[in-house]
Amino acid sequence: MVDAIVLANQVVPYVTAAVQSYGTAVLTRASGAGADATVSLGTRILQRIWRREESRAAVEGAVDDAVANPEDEDFQAALRAQIKRVLRADAELAAELEGLLPPAGVSITASGDGAVAAQRNEGVISTGDNATIRR
Repeated sequence: MVDAIVLANQVVPYVTAAVQSYGTAVLTRASGAGADATVSLGTRILQRIWRREESRAAVEGAVDDAVANPEDEDFQAALRAQIKRVLRADAELAAELEGLLPPAGVSITASGDGAVAAQRNEGVISTGDNATIRR
């Protein structure tokens, strides 16, 4: 069984990044290709929570407050509390969200033109222009 408190603490940094990037539009927008991985994951997590009819109003209110007060940790804590409440009430959703998170202790970052980062690769990675690859 998923621990709602632990999971809420794990997902909130992603959700907060998405809220700070997109504001209240985070609830309805599609994750764009221009979003970094953290914002994209936060958007997907928050939208899955928000789509649950029984939690929609409370989560939307907490997002509104966090957007209106981006530097206030109390509103971020209130958002985390709403997420925790939803996860406690919906074990299926909690398990679904847990599956979206990257494995613990894994951090992969690539930055800049042609940068590549992979936890595991079993194929070809080419970052060059006009590359010819033969197997």
